Amino acid sequence: MPPATVRETLMNVPAPYESRVPSDDMPPGRAALSVTWAALPFLTLGYATPFTFAAALLWRRSAHLLVATLGYGAVFTLLMMNLPQAGSEDGRTVAGLLMFVLAVVGCGHAFLIRRRVFDPDGLSGLGNDAEVERVRRHRLLRERARTLAASDPGLARELRIGRPDLPRRYQDGGLIDVNHAPVDVLVHLPGVTRELADRIVAVRAETGGFQSAEEMSLVAELPPEITPDVADFAVFIR
Repeated sequence: MPPATVRETLMNVPAPYESRVPSDDMPPGRAALSVTWAALPFLTLGYATPFTFAAALLWRRSAHLLVATLGYGAVFTLLMMNLPQAGSEDGRTVAGLLMFVLAVVGCGHAFLIRRRVFDPDGLSGLGNDAEVERVRRHRLLRERARTLAASDPGLARELRIGRPDLPRRYQDGGLIDVNHAPVDVLVHLPGVTRELADRIVAVRAETGGFQSAEEMSLVAELPPEITPDVADFAVFIR
């Protein structure tokens, strides 16, 4: 596998679970809240529409939300005034039209502006929250894969844990199996240059492999300052 392909594999490990909320790039919690807020007009058949926009107005205090709140409030008032005549055909038609405006138009309107309400400064677009969550997921994946490798090395080899150079489906969070991975993969360990990777492979062939990052650093004479970072991404399957 070419080095560039290996790098892409290591850096773009798919998450084992993703938010099902259409969140754009907002954090999942805020995205879920924004979707719930926008869906309220439809879920309440329009009866909550003016209150939904009024709540947003109190929070964001924008002219757009003020006009929307007044407009939906007026439609809601007309609906309430028309309810006594809902028994007649004309009354039902008017009530249905007013409820359509409140429920369907109001819901669509809310979805159109939900990002302006919940992310007005576009801070979620910076991607920091999503990146933090991605790193945390990868850490968890590495911990689980490392635990599995320690308890069942044979299964770990079958799953190809730490072998991004081989076809596989198991997600290990970016681990590299130091005892089996080729030089082109080892160079993606933090601080490991091509020269150091060649040295690791040479020493590995002589000793039969390593037990830990500390042992590898000592035996292969690696710079001690890179050992903690290497340990975070290395796995040693025997």
